[in-house]
Amino acid sequence: MEELHLDFADLKELYRCYMPAMKNGALFVRTARPYKMGHSLALRVTLPDALDALPVSGKVVWITPQNAHSAQPAGIGVVFIDDKYQLQDKIEKLLSGMLESHESTYSL
Repeated sequence: MEELHLDFADLKELYRCYMPAMKNGALFVRTARPYKMGHSLALRVTLPDALDALPVSGKVVWITPQNAHSAQPAGIGVVFIDDKYQLQDKIEKLLSGMLESHESTYSL
């Protein structure tokens, strides 16, 4: 399974990439590489101020192609499938004050 590394230096970028509407949690991954819906991936995610990356497996559920009509960057949304390190909970705790914001994200 292909592995992608995501290193979030700050909460603002994590907020832009997090997809809270997905039941099990999901992250937007900026990439120009084309993927197909349902493609399985392994993510290694380093949260702001964390020392270690957390692994989570997932599958592609969102695609923003290059040159989309919006100003959004190209990338994919990866929903969490096997979240044994509770990445979704850790992200939502970090973003607790921001999740109700109306600031734009990469997926909406």
